[in-house]
Amino acid sequence: MGDPQGFLKTRERELPRRRPVPVRIRDWKEVYEDQPVTELQRQAGRCMDCGIPFCHSGCPLGNLIPEWNDLAWRGEWREAIERLHATNNFPEFTGRLCPAPCETACVLGINQPPVTIKQVEVSVVDRAFENGTILPQAPDRLSGKTIAVVGSGPSGLAAAQQLTRAGHTVAVYERADQPGGLLRYGIPEFKMEKSVLDRRIAQMKSEGTRFRTGVAVGEDLTGADLRKRYDAVVLAVGSTVPRDLPVPGRELEGVMQAMDFLPPANRVALGQSVEGQVTAEGKDVVVIGGGDTGADCIGTAHRQGARSVTSLEIMPQPPAERGTQHPWPTYPMIFRVASAHEEGGDRVYATTTSEVVGDGSGHVRALRLHEVRMGENGFEKVEGTEREVPAQLVLLAMGFLGPRPEGLLEQLGVEKDERTNVARDAHFMSSVPGVFVAGDAGRGQSLIVWAIAEGRSVAHEVDAWLSGKPSRLPRPVNPSDRPLIA
Repeated sequence: MGDPQGFLKTRERELPRRRPVPVRIRDWKEVYEDQPVTELQRQAGRCMDCGIPFCHSGCPLGNLIPEWNDLAWRGEWREAIERLHATNNFPEFTGRLCPAPCETACVLGINQPPVTIKQVEVSVVDRAFENGTILPQAPDRLSGKTIAVVGSGPSGLAAAQQLTRAGHTVAVYERADQPGGLLRYGIPEFKMEKSVLDRRIAQMKSEGTRFRTGVAVGEDLTGADLRKRYDAVVLAVGSTVPRDLPVPGRELEGVMQAMDFLPPANRVALGQSVEGQVTAEGKDVVVIGGGDTGADCIGTAHRQGARSVTSLEIMPQPPAERGTQHPWPTYPMIFRVASAHEEGGDRVYATTTSEVVGDGSGHVRALRLHEVRMGENGFEKVEGTEREVPAQLVLLAMGFLGPRPEGLLEQLGVEKDERTNVARDAHFMSSVPGVFVAGDAGRGQSLIVWAIAEGRSVAHEVDAWLSGKPSRLPRPVNPSDRPLIA
């Protein structure tokens, strides 16, 4: 335990300051300023090194949180990054993008603000990169086995890095021009600058992982080609079928899916040219969906110069504090304010869209809304609450329904489960021998920390299957054994 009295002497959370809103919406840089190391260590010293650290249960990766909190408090940074990497390939990703279920399971959080676990995590790994501590870990010998990983999001990258380090020859296929999946063009620069991704990709290339970008597997390369060329295949294709808005006027110009809006915006932010890009400049923007993707749309619209931004959510506004229906240490549904919400706009709850209204020329002019409340049979319309809100751009950020069935999945002949995800057994293998599934493609839309955990798990299973003996690779606790977060 670092400071035995740390949680008594420092009772409040201290996080890095966000750059002023008028400054940060004029660029695409990350929103946080640097945090003084003394302040960070003071926060790490609040960790109580509990006899039963429930933060482990809150984290799907089983991160050794009390250990690296203690090491950070002591300033033993090299040892801290070793303990962090013991369970997490990419703490620089989770430290920026994960909603931190570990913090809501922190024992200190029962009656005090929890330890700033996520900030300690990202600070440890960023310091390690700056100091040159993080080096390639190439295998001593090769196994002679070849593996194709389809998809280069966090799950695919984690699986690929683990399998490469085990001595297998791994090729990662990505349809975009650069690896990273949604980390590359789905996550805005203001949440994670792509230099953070590039330095990790460089490490993986140095270790021997091969990246095949600009390849649409299922078109340029068929499922049969993969089975013929490789000893095993890992499907990490994500959950990419978006939930749509089945109301009159949906077909009007100016109504689009969030993932048709964000990638072009992110490319332009990186200095690329995108022909026919749709922007929010000078428009009344309505974002339907209150999750992380919706917040990404809000922040992007602000930076593009939207006239107004409104966010719609069908659920009622969550409470400010943890309710009895979400007891500690479960992950609570509470009102959260992302950096994008700070930057302006209205957040409207318990409201649904009944019609998209056009301007007579085929373009959206407004949305017709009404309030809802929960009844015996689900959401019910509240009479007399109809109204219109102006909108020249409507962004649908309502989640995803599973991987695309056509193309690769059809070619491989894998079975689906009742939620249209790729079915798999306890060893992450699909119904086709030698074809494994990791991340959102098998689990459904979830958190980045789950994606990395599943990537590490599938690597363990692939290694064991190829070698015919117990794997040398570590494996997170089976997801079915973790009841604290969905």
